[in-house]
Amino acid sequence: MVDGFLGTLTTEQRTLLHLSDNRLPSNQWEAPVFLTQAGISAAVHVQRKHVPRTLKRLENNGHVAVTNRHIPGAKQRRKVYSLTTEGKEIAEELRKQILELEISKDGENIKLNQIIKSSDNILDLLSHIDEKMNYHKSAVISPVSNPEGEASLDAQAGEQLVKRMFARAWEDGKITKDEQQLISEVVQFLGMHPERVMRLSEQARKEQNVPPPEEIYLDMLRQALVDDSIIEEELALLDTFRVAFGIDTKTHDRLLREAKKEPVYPPNVQTYHDTLVTAMDDGVITQDEEAMLLTLRKSLAVSDGEHASLLAKIRDSLK
Repeated sequence: MVDGFLGTLTTEQRTLLHLSDNRLPSNQWEAPVFLTQAGISAAVHVQRKHVPRTLKRLENNGHVAVTNRHIPGAKQRRKVYSLTTEGKEIAEELRKQILELEISKDGENIKLNQIIKSSDNILDLLSHIDEKMNYHKSAVISPVSNPEGEASLDAQAGEQLVKRMFARAWEDGKITKDEQQLISEVVQFLGMHPERVMRLSEQARKEQNVPPPEEIYLDMLRQALVDDSIIEEELALLDTFRVAFGIDTKTHDRLLREAKKEPVYPPNVQTYHDTLVTAMDDGVITQDEEAMLLTLRKSLAVSDGEHASLLAKIRDSLK
C-alpha cells in the first residue's frame, strides 16, 4: 500500500511515469538497473512479485517494449523495459495533467509545474506530497532503492525479511561468504539500495535477536504466497535459502502448508480480509454488505480477483 499522493495513482500510471523519466540508452548493450523489474518495483512502491503482471498488461497494450541487456553487477543479461511511442505519448499526457494540479507549499497554493525542475524525477517530486496535496520538505514515502527515508508498507515487509536474515547470519559474530551471497540475491531481487542494506545489517548485529532458519523460511513463503502464487524468481530464492540453511523437503512441505493457511497480506488487503470475515460471520453476505464491500474494495485498491480468493478461503475455513 502506497502513502501520500502517489497512492492515488495506479501502479500502471506510476510505471509509465518512471519509464518516461528513465529512458533506455540507445545503441548500447548495457542498461541501468532501474529499468529492470527490481528497479521498477522499488521506484513505483509495489511488491516485487506484482510488477511482472503490470508490465505484461502494459506490453499487451502496446505501451511498453521488452529487451534483454547486461546490467552492471549482474551475472547474466536481464529483461529491461522501455516505453513505446504510444507509451511515451500517454505518459507525457499524464505528466501534463499531474503538473496542472494545485498543491499547498509553505502556506501558499501553487501548481506543481511551478516547482518542478527539468532535472527532477516526477515520482521523486510526488513522493513529497501527502494525500491532502500538502508539500513536505522530506519525502512522505521513499523507495527501497534510496539509501534513506520511510519505505512503503509493502517495502517494509521486505526490509524486515532482510533484517531477519542478517540477524541469523550475525548469530556467530560474522557473515560467511555463502550467507552474504544469499542475502545479496534477496537484496537484488528487492532492488534495495546498498546503504539501506548496511543499515539493516548494523541494526540486526546490535539487536542480536536471532530467529531460527525455519522461521525466516516461513516468513519468505508467506510473503511469496500473498497472491496465492510463487513466481519463478521467488522459487529460485527459496531453493537457495533451503539449501544454505539445511531445510529438507519434508520441512519445506510442512512450512508451505502452514504458510498457505496464514499468508502475509499487505495492510490494505488485510483490512479488507478482516471486514470480509465479519460480513461472512453468519455465512451470508447481504445486499447491503455487498454494497459496502464494493465501496471498500475501491477505496483500498483490492481487485475482484483478490476478493474472490479471500472469499473462497474464508468459506473453506467455515466448513
